Amino acid sequence: MAAARSAVDVVDGEVRELIRRRGLDPFVDPAPVRVLVRDVLADYSERSLSSALPPVGDPEAVARDVLDRVAGYGPLQRYLDDPEVEEIWVNAPGRVFVARRGRSELTTTVLGPGQLADLVERMLRTSGRRVDMSTPFVDAMLPDGSRLHVVIPDVTRRHMAVNIRKFVLQAHSLDELVALGTLTAQVARFLDASVAAGLNVLVSGGTQAGKTTLLNCLCAAIPARERVITCEEVFELRVPLPDVVAMQTRQANLEGAGEIPLRRLVKEALRMRPSRLVVGEVRQEECLDLLIALNSGLPGMCTLHANSAREAVVKMCTLPLLAGENIGHAFVVPTVASSVDLVVHVGTDPSGQRRVREVVALPGRTEGSVVETADVFTGRDGRLVRADGYPPHADRYAAHGFDLAALLGDRP
Repeated sequence: MAAARSAVDVVDGEVRELIRRRGLDPFVDPAPVRVLVRDVLADYSERSLSSALPPVGDPEAVARDVLDRVAGYGPLQRYLDDPEVEEIWVNAPGRVFVARRGRSELTTTVLGPGQLADLVERMLRTSGRRVDMSTPFVDAMLPDGSRLHVVIPDVTRRHMAVNIRKFVLQAHSLDELVALGTLTAQVARFLDASVAAGLNVLVSGGTQAGKTTLLNCLCAAIPARERVITCEEVFELRVPLPDVVAMQTRQANLEGAGEIPLRRLVKEALRMRPSRLVVGEVRQEECLDLLIALNSGLPGMCTLHANSAREAVVKMCTLPLLAGENIGHAFVVPTVASSVDLVVHVGTDPSGQRRVREVVALPGRTEGSVVETADVFTGRDGRLVRADGYPPHADRYAAHGFDLAALLGDRP
């Protein structure tokens, strides 16, 4: 093992020197680097036969290791390449975790001194974002679409905390979610019709419950003629339509200027002639701007962290209050009731299986400061079954050619 590691170090050093001399960029154009690694490794193998250089036992493993070092993210690259790994996080150089099928595990990977900081710097290189003492948190996107989050000391106790949430889109449509067991065929048909009819849909759930995947699949049900504007902190949505404009937030520069928060994006989106507005996730006062947009007749969708569909509705009534003291429940509660049509709640089973737990409708009525809800589909004995509630705007379903009673299974 020591000899093999020494061989990797020698080949790695020679490859880096040739990359520097030839002016290659491994991240922009990795193909010539792969050829270079093979050539250097072949030359090294010949020299090792007649010199004191340690022999190469497994050329493929050495080539992969060197490529991970110079054109990837070192010891973390194997997890980024593993299709079963959904998330990677590093609590300390010797505490590297991964999640597979919703379950976390501690790996045997140990990063060397300073290696984690070097990897983070390399990850941020293409994003245009930074992390330093003035900006100890950063959200960024890796070239493959994975989402990176970094926190540095002294916000953390001793080491950087790094999270990489891979963009593992296991489904591109509601039908594919049915095949995965996330929801039933009946619920898929109902949601497909609801999106096509222009209802406003809120997707709720916990972390890694599959909210973004479900939102992507709902976006696939948007009619192709519509113009869609998406607003996100970091690009995660993949809307398979011809007329789409995607926008993401921007952090402040070194002078503290130039920040573009999510709230600004939502406001700007309304000036871009959208047919539909999709917000990746609402967390703060941007919820007010989204509600105002939905209340004006613009169809939209978003995600929200919550433990149930009803808690998601309560949270939608609370977040707009962060926008200022002049915003009160008297305005927010009836606006939520009239603006949000459906809440689809997703959760993760103990086995790691992601499932739609309930679909709740908002009839548009309030009682005091409480928004009325009606269960359209509910979880029962581990299955998603029809409840007794009905979605609002039955006329919209009819206008788009859908038989609402048949969709809900109320009529054969």
